[in-house]
Amino acid sequence: MSTIAYSVSDTSTMLRRQLKHMLRYPSLTVMLVGMPVVFLLLFVFVFGGTLGDGLGGPTGGRDAYLTYLTPGMVLMAIVAAVQGTSISVAMDMTQGIIDRFRTMSIARVSVLTGHVIASVLQSLLSVAVLLLVAFALGFRAETGPLGWLGLAGVLLLIAFGLAWLTVGLGMTAKSVEEASNTPMPLLLLPFLGSAFVPTESMPTAMRYFADYQPFTPFIEVVRALLSGTEVGTADLVLTVAWALAFALLGYVVAKKRFNKR
Repeated sequence: MSTIAYSVSDTSTMLRRQLKHMLRYPSLTVMLVGMPVVFLLLFVFVFGGTLGDGLGGPTGGRDAYLTYLTPGMVLMAIVAAVQGTSISVAMDMTQGIIDRFRTMSIARVSVLTGHVIASVLQSLLSVAVLLLVAFALGFRAETGPLGWLGLAGVLLLIAFGLAWLTVGLGMTAKSVEEASNTPMPLLLLPFLGSAFVPTESMPTAMRYFADYQPFTPFIEVVRALLSGTEVGTADLVLTVAWALAFALLGYVVAKKRFNKR
């Protein structure tokens, strides 16, 4: 069997391990999947009437705000899911299982990629649940098969990049508690982007930050794909660049920490 085949087999084993952990500790999965849904319901039914009227347009109100809000909540669902990855990696690091894996005849990369693939799958589950709730509330996507295919590709890329980043954060954390806190800035960035209100409504300095931080192009690409409108070239380029940069940074940090122990 070739080296690549061994790596694929070992990665499959580590992926099954992570999936079994999700089944064994369902409360964490439910919390990570449910949090974006709670945010969606909160903002639509508590703030949606006022914020929807502020968006302008012929309709306004909660329906208009649900349409605007859903793409941002899709990104929140991914961020919530990958936050659990940081916790899972830190648990492995602090409980000594990583040291055991390092002494075994397995592909070292499989330990990390198992976490990443499981995180991506959990992210897609979170997005699916979030969209089902949004559709139940009245959200409608104005896109066709190619738009859905493009959306799936973009979400996979973003989830992949953020998963590697949180694996790196989990590897560097000294405790599980620290690992649960270090990804928190990722949850705050959508609030400081275009997830909840247009950046045009922000003060100049904050708008400049909002326009150029990673999550605004992420959200705008998802919003364009869901609405069936043309995706901005700049937003698409920034989305790919930021996602790959996150993946590379997380991979380098995680690999260095894994080999150091």
